[in-house]
Amino acid sequence: MKAIYIREPGKVEICETKMPVKKPGEVLLKILYGGICGSDLGSYRGTFAYFEYPRIPGHEFSAEIVEIDPNDRGLKPGMIVTCNPYFNCNTCYSCRHEMVNACMDNQTMGCQRDGAFCQYITMPVDRVYDGKGLSPKVLAAIEPLCISYHGVQRAGIKKGDKVLVIGAGTIGVLAAVSARALGGEVYISDVQPMKLDYVQNQYHFAGTILNDSRENFEAAVAEITGVSKGNKMQQTNGFDVCIEAVGLPSTFQNAVDGAAFGGKVVLIGVGKKNLDFNFTLLQKKELNVFGSRNAREKDFIELIHMVKEGKLELEQVITNVYQAEAAAEAFRDFDASSGDMLKVMIDFQNF
Repeated sequence: MKAIYIREPGKVEICETKMPVKKPGEVLLKILYGGICGSDLGSYRGTFAYFEYPRIPGHEFSAEIVEIDPNDRGLKPGMIVTCNPYFNCNTCYSCRHEMVNACMDNQTMGCQRDGAFCQYITMPVDRVYDGKGLSPKVLAAIEPLCISYHGVQRAGIKKGDKVLVIGAGTIGVLAAVSARALGGEVYISDVQPMKLDYVQNQYHFAGTILNDSRENFEAAVAEITGVSKGNKMQQTNGFDVCIEAVGLPSTFQNAVDGAAFGGKVVLIGVGKKNLDFNFTLLQKKELNVFGSRNAREKDFIELIHMVKEGKLELEQVITNVYQAEAAAEAFRDFDASSGDMLKVMIDFQNF
């Protein structure tokens, strides 16, 4: 069969590889659509922390069941499904305490193991979820929605909370959508004005912040959350929740700076750089700081239902679709124009 490989930073090739053989307890799947994640783009650029070359990328996907044994999940040949791509060890401390998404030896498809950007894959049956009639293209975007939704849930957002999402990429936008669905008054920030314009036109959040400097960011936070008297700002309250969805030192600093005293900071973004900052600010503000990693089975099942019921808007985040044969072009374009693109999909149906 054919597969897409990232051979080295900046080099994507289509190669022949062996067809997978289904084992007992597994499902043989034909890939339909796959999304290029920010981590895939980082792998292409050579900046992602969890990648070794060469490797088949891809962990956001939809597929058709080709072969499956009798099972108690109601899954049958011909069904359109998506999958949980995070493989946990089942033996480490986190797994034994039912925190499988934080497995100490986690292997995510397309990162620590080969991914789904190929014609066929096999998956354990318990990682396969019925798409409930969602289109294959939309279903391929469920996984990044799970990442965002899982992170947002960490903050325990209440109705009326002022929420700032830092980063208007796919994960950030879907975090903003999730936070609004939970009752938050949501603002979103980014360094790219065109991206902010697109997102705001599609989703109509409470507002946006162009984060082109730390000073302008702080001024916008003050304007949105401050208390003024006459023409003078008396106090900047900050946001109840700040969600970092970029993975840069500067944007984590933004999240800490933008959070209210007693507020919450959620870190979803993944990066490789260190941040030197005055950590006493965490104590001074009595901030609750949460890491968020991967997602859980319940997130997939719950979100497929919510998208099916129209409770979450997902399709607008898909801005570009490429045929699988043009995968190198897709990565090259996304690398050059990531400020103008959100979710880039690859269509494998005729691969």
